[in-house]
Amino acid sequence: MEYASFVYPPYNAPLAEAYGGRFESVYIVLHPFVSVPEALCWKATKRYPSDEQIVSQGARCNWAQVAARSGLRTCAKLNQALLTSIRSIVDDLCDFEASSRLESLLEAEPVWMPTEGRFEPMLRMDFLDVFEAAGHEESIFVPEFPHADPIQQLRLATLKTGAQPFPSRGSLVAPDASFLFTVDWDSFFTLFYGPRDFVTETTRRLKLEGFFATPTTEHHWFNYSLGCCVVTLAPDGWAAV
Repeated sequence: MEYASFVYPPYNAPLAEAYGGRFESVYIVLHPFVSVPEALCWKATKRYPSDEQIVSQGARCNWAQVAARSGLRTCAKLNQALLTSIRSIVDDLCDFEASSRLESLLEAEPVWMPTEGRFEPMLRMDFLDVFEAAGHEESIFVPEFPHADPIQQLRLATLKTGAQPFPSRGSLVAPDASFLFTVDWDSFFTLFYGPRDFVTETTRRLKLEGFFATPTTEHHWFNYSLGCCVVTLAPDGWAAV
């Protein structure tokens, strides 16, 4: 198996076409915002919580909740606000008003935004659960630059106990290459590739907020001026765009 090919897809092509179109579907897993006790909120600390604090004391706050409370309405607008806040997109694509509204919400409430460009700590155990549910004891880790850094076999048991550090970003691939998770620099979502029924059942069981990519959805799916996708989301209460 040539695992080195399972790096994050190119930006300038539909996500569904990645990896030679070998995967039936791709689900965009939105990284949850982090609800924390008042003692860990921005007003109290002015410092982002550690991964240990996020896992032990944090709770998921989904994008639908944040969109409703900020008035940003859709996942595309919220993603644009997040990308604007870290200045990872050009000014012409930024929405500074939306970013300011999001910032005001996060400063007023005990909620932190997810950290960009990594496997979100609050989702890591869920991702390992997917491998275990599929009957695997290992995951193949493909780094961002596999020709410079080694591809590794990671045992799920050691990742769960923390005996082996969880990779920050790259791709986690099933040993039989039947599915994978991949996250990219500056992104607030993880791509979940695999059979449609398997991905559907998994995301429902684990309550992974997100949406299935359409045949035209690209990496910059927030930018509807490119006509790159039409998004519908679970849960059903999310406003469709």
